[in-house]
Amino acid sequence: MHAGVGRSVDLSVSYPSTRTTAPGRLVKFHAPEIVFGIGSMVEAAHAVLRLGGSRPMLVTDPGLIDAGWATELQDQLREQGLTPVVWSALTPNPKDHEIAAGHDAYREGECDVLVALGGGSVIDATKGIAVLAANGGNILDYEGVDQATSPIPPLVMVPSTSGTGADVSQFCIVTDTKRGTKITIIGRALVPDVTVIDPRLLTTMPEWLNAATGLDALTHGIEAFVSLAHNPLTDHHALRAVGLVTDTLVRTIEEPMEMESRAVMAQASLEAGLAFTNAILGAAHAMSHQVGGLLDLPHGVINGILLPHVIRFNATDDATPFVAIAAALGLEERRGTPAEAALAVADRVERLAREVGVPKGLGQLGVREADLSRLAEFALRDACMSTNPRTATQEQMVALFRTAL
Repeated sequence: MHAGVGRSVDLSVSYPSTRTTAPGRLVKFHAPEIVFGIGSMVEAAHAVLRLGGSRPMLVTDPGLIDAGWATELQDQLREQGLTPVVWSALTPNPKDHEIAAGHDAYREGECDVLVALGGGSVIDATKGIAVLAANGGNILDYEGVDQATSPIPPLVMVPSTSGTGADVSQFCIVTDTKRGTKITIIGRALVPDVTVIDPRLLTTMPEWLNAATGLDALTHGIEAFVSLAHNPLTDHHALRAVGLVTDTLVRTIEEPMEMESRAVMAQASLEAGLAFTNAILGAAHAMSHQVGGLLDLPHGVINGILLPHVIRFNATDDATPFVAIAAALGLEERRGTPAEAALAVADRVERLAREVGVPKGLGQLGVREADLSRLAEFALRDACMSTNPRTATQEQMVALFRTAL
């Protein structure tokens, strides 16, 4: 894959891993069609046409409209003879009632193909609208794995952030406003048909969002690599993402208009997404979903706080996978014991989070001691917990949240 700015990122680098896949185990790898490169956004309009669309619903948010990207994409859709219907009544961490409203707009507009232009919230909302368009009911009815059984409308994604990986994933995360938590909807049908990754769009991200989504990609890479569902098809993508984010994220904050770094972060987000949609995730995401649902906070910021603590927690059971991660990060501790490697990885993640401005603890975000039992209970029920390499009791989960306060 070429970064599109005069140099290619070397994908031939390999990292040590002693893990193997059990003989006879069935391995699948889900991925959309991927179009990558500076100036590639126009390909989204061609994709809609190929997918049989005539009245695509363009889901976006006010920030993308203000930045001019929505107008550019609308013009490109119209140039292909299409009649786009724009819907942008969204807030971060898409809410159940917002997805219901989006579905109403989809029906009223007599739309066909769905196009998402935005970050993870926009993309998750678009997937939610697609689920309701085909299956009806309330989006909360589809929590869990493969609960939406009817085929959904075609999905074309144009991500505007470098980290969520939602544009290639089989996940849809929705805020349940009554319970104050996030639900996870998983299904092969939610993997988009086409994702068009144009690094130009990353230049208009606010600095905090750049940091948050970058840390989200890092969390995806690390959790996918140590996941119980990892496999040889995901491991390489996971490690590549870890190295690219750690080497590049700070530079994109210091030089936001420098396209080479933006292209590398776009690739890191893509690789992390390909890894986690197939290997699933772990405790950091299970915990982060609950904090985000309770306080309506940026998901990547919460991940940046939680991830070092989850690494240390998981490593007490089996630190071996963290040797390969330490190698991907160029840490000297990769030559030591697995436990030393794991602790060094946790420290490096913590240092990066501080460098990009993430608070030291959940308490600074508004989490209270009184919240911990409830957060732990919901985290243990989260689908991401099923592939975490270490199981946890309610008491252990409360203690883990408490260390992150």
